[in-house]
Amino acid sequence: MKKKTNKITKKVKSTKSNVSKKTNKPNLSEKLFLGLGLVLLALIVVIISINMNNDKSKTEDKIDLTQIGDAQLGDTVNVIIETNLGDIEVELNNEDAPITVANFLKYVKSNFYSKTIYHRVIDGFMVQGGGFSENGIQKKTFAPIKLESNNGLKNKKYTIAMARTSIEDSATSQFFINTKDNGFLDYKQTNPGYAVFGKVVSGFEVVDKIEKVQTGFNQNGMKDWPVQNVVIESVKIKTNK
Repeated sequence: MKKKTNKITKKVKSTKSNVSKKTNKPNLSEKLFLGLGLVLLALIVVIISINMNNDKSKTEDKIDLTQIGDAQLGDTVNVIIETNLGDIEVELNNEDAPITVANFLKYVKSNFYSKTIYHRVIDGFMVQGGGFSENGIQKKTFAPIKLESNNGLKNKKYTIAMARTSIEDSATSQFFINTKDNGFLDYKQTNPGYAVFGKVVSGFEVVDKIEKVQTGFNQNGMKDWPVQNVVIESVKIKTNK
């Protein structure tokens, strides 16, 4: 009986020893659980970081108009588009389109628009410019911006909006002035639309004059191209002086 008892005791000790060894070394399922936990933790950190950056960008989207120099302060700023057919004054809406206004003013301050042209003119629709030089070469731009079409501003007659490709967030330097109410260009749930960021406040007759110029094809086959260049001599921020 003692021998049997001893054998049982040895088995118990051996079992305890095996259990001890197993608890010191994680099994496969425990490793997988630990790995998934680390991955989940990393994802949480990334999501928190992205949200913090988004919150920061939202506060930075609206530009500080006091940094523009002598421009009038407030939620709007006016610019003068000087063309070879006359001047157009546009009021930019920084309140409702901060990203787009900041982008446009970046091009203005860099003198990007000087000696560019209105390259696409469609009577009864709009006049588009700000992307091509007088010799018909497309200029290199800054990076595209986020589409801001869902801002409550509509593509009414004499409003200014950003041109873009079929990709939503693709607007860079090119803009257009609506020469009629173009509601089909407005944001809808089924249509991303085009971002309006201001309106013409004077020089309406200049817009009308541009709309009526003769158009055709340029040397690269682009249609609706004015036969005689409509040149943007410069775009300047209007001062109170």
